[in-house]
Amino acid sequence: MLPPGADLPPPGASRDLFIEGPAGRLQVLLASPRRELPAGICVVCHPHPLYGGEMSNKVVFTLSSAALKAGLVTARFNFRGVGSSEGRYDAADGETGDALAVTAWLRRRLPQAPLVLAGFSFGAFVSLKTAAQARPALLISISIPLRHLHDAAGEVALPPHPGCPWLAVHSTDDEVVNYEETRAALETYSPPPRLVTLSGAGHFYHRRLGDLQQAVLLFLEEQLPV
Repeated sequence: MLPPGADLPPPGASRDLFIEGPAGRLQVLLASPRRELPAGICVVCHPHPLYGGEMSNKVVFTLSSAALKAGLVTARFNFRGVGSSEGRYDAADGETGDALAVTAWLRRRLPQAPLVLAGFSFGAFVSLKTAAQARPALLISISIPLRHLHDAAGEVALPPHPGCPWLAVHSTDDEVVNYEETRAALETYSPPPRLVTLSGAGHFYHRRLGDLQQAVLLFLEEQLPV
């Protein structure tokens, strides 16, 4: 068994590494908060691989920064087929396996730490799917694209509730993921997530990343043990 904290960067530092995923190696950027005892661990999922999504995305960076400020050891990573990660795009199913692999790797190193799953756009949907198996302590969904999902009968197929406190952030003028359709889908969950609504941020939160980080950090600080 690994000793607690094995392979983690020292406080305030980060490092690049590869871990084994279901379809080959996954490229990961791992960062530790500026504290000796982390408040938990966080895995952040990036937007759609076929439309330029990768772990360097500015919203993903903002989520990671908020997690670090809240005291979490944070992993952002490239899904299969993105950057130096091996494998090919797999329509959110394989990418869910990627997120589970990164989560398991972190949990082996800090087995008692609460888990936070977070994601932006496609990554928000993947992290919601991941929650069904990973059972996180908290879930954060930024601009989650629930309207694009259909089952074999053509009906909207929603992943189950994550079973934990859940924050959703969305802009009313999102030009990629419709706000009203997503709000209606989120309200079908019991209980629904806490929905923070921004205006004028679009899908990519231009000039509103500070507001986004503030909403995420407030949620984390409210929910995590001091």
